[in-house]
Amino acid sequence: MSTTAVLLDELAADSAESPAPARLKEWAAVGRRELRRAGLLRGAAQLGTVLWAGGLSWGAQRGLSALHGAAASGVLPPALLIATGVALRAVLLAAGDAAAARGARTVRETLRGRLVETALPACGPARTDLDDAALVRAVDGEVEQLTDWLTDYLPARTTMLLGSGLTLAAIASRSWFVALLVLAATPLLPANLKVIGLGTQTAVRAQLAAIRTHQARLLDHLRGLPTLVGLGAHDQAADALARHDRGVADRTEKVLRIAFLSTAWVELLITGTLAVVATYCGLALLDYLDLPVVPDHMSLSAALFVLVLVPAYFAPARDLAAGYHARARATAAAGLLAPVLDAHHETVAPPARPSRRAATSPGVSLDAVTVQHTGRETPTLDRVSLHLAPGRTLAVTGASGAGKSTLLAVAAGLHTPHGGRALHLLNGRAVPADPGRVAWVGQPAHLLPGTLRENLLLARPTADDRDLLDAVASLGFEDLLAALPRGLDTPLGERGTGLSSGQSQQLALVRALLRDAPLLCLDEPTTHLDPEAEQRVLSALRTLTRDRTVLLATHSPALLPLADHVITLDHGRAR
Repeated sequence: MSTTAVLLDELAADSAESPAPARLKEWAAVGRRELRRAGLLRGAAQLGTVLWAGGLSWGAQRGLSALHGAAASGVLPPALLIATGVALRAVLLAAGDAAAARGARTVRETLRGRLVETALPACGPARTDLDDAALVRAVDGEVEQLTDWLTDYLPARTTMLLGSGLTLAAIASRSWFVALLVLAATPLLPANLKVIGLGTQTAVRAQLAAIRTHQARLLDHLRGLPTLVGLGAHDQAADALARHDRGVADRTEKVLRIAFLSTAWVELLITGTLAVVATYCGLALLDYLDLPVVPDHMSLSAALFVLVLVPAYFAPARDLAAGYHARARATAAAGLLAPVLDAHHETVAPPARPSRRAATSPGVSLDAVTVQHTGRETPTLDRVSLHLAPGRTLAVTGASGAGKSTLLAVAAGLHTPHGGRALHLLNGRAVPADPGRVAWVGQPAHLLPGTLRENLLLARPTADDRDLLDAVASLGFEDLLAALPRGLDTPLGERGTGLSSGQSQQLALVRALLRDAPLLCLDEPTTHLDPEAEQRVLSALRTLTRDRTVLLATHSPALLPLADHVITLDHGRAR
């Protein structure tokens, strides 16, 4: 396929408008100052190029004079000028690179922080609409795709304006006609750069989406490997993964092909302009020119000076062209990152939580609360209203997917409803729902890699070992520590590896006790537990729910006696 055909194919595929550039601009704002400084420093580095080009042309002229009897020591000042120019350029470029790296690091850290806040709830339910592979890819891979755009493309625009302007002025000081030639070629660059950006963007977006999908498939196959082996389907699964892998490789090859082909347009333009300038300089040196208006004579020093600076004039444009590839990658990554980051705005970030429980338990009031999740035709919650008095327990039942967890999240202030209000009642005064008053226990319990002690201290960082042991004993879980080889120092793996589901849930209840919040939300606290473990958790809940306002979502009839009131959710409606 020809270069033109490849580019036109990609241009046609990218006709749709995308909000990604606006999102990229928004994300880059936190590092804008350093990135702008990087562009100015790199542009100013062209002064070093002008100096060493001047020293080179001066030295060549002095050397030519030395052949005719002049003192050879005359080449020392030009040599010093060359050294000064090289040193100045190196220092300014190093400073610019450091500034760009600082700005890019600030942007990446900010985005990763927002992603982690979205993926890892502080004290509420985990998001179920974001799979693990997508989150890992977003934090590690797709945020990293922004690096070259931040360090190369954004500063390159400032570098091109300043650096190319300085170089053009230096060229014009020795030959206005050469300056006119390079200036005439300049308008062709934006058109070529636009072709590069559009021609690469669609292919990169498809490539990144394919990588994310392939990683999700691989993770699912690894998780289900025992099942696949038991069914004798592992060979078919391996073949499917191999096909997906080849598809990702094909998309990557397409991105590289378009990138190389589109860059060739810029290189061809620069090489052609340099050839025209070199031809003019050669004819002028040989006195072969005899055209109206066109200067027909040029010294060796001037010819060498402008020939050195013409490539330097286009160097920022070449960097900007490379930056357009980075911009295409960043735009594609932004399209994948935006849905994850937008999800963050649906969740209210919990404020700094108190170390001890307030004296009075709050009441809970939901007034015509409506929640509409993306991708669902019907509301998850449809004008749900309820009132729970302080110190009372409300059980919420219903089929899976009825909206029980969403109702608890709204009541806790962890999720902002799309309609209606969620309020906490303190001493008869209605205030907005605040997750700072809430302790959350869900199923499964969310445990982080580390020791058992470190997981308990998440609830109360100031607690000492005696506080932790007292909390365990208060819920009747003394045998939890006795059964573990190293007690509080027992290491836990990812998702609590090393504990049974019952032990993990017991640990979650201990954390809720340490949290000591006046409002307790229990989201299916006994799901997937055997009858013996469920009875142990039920006994602990009788202690934990005492003197607290409690919202309990459950399928288990064994937990309903804990409740003062019971409601059932059916298709988003409470009855």
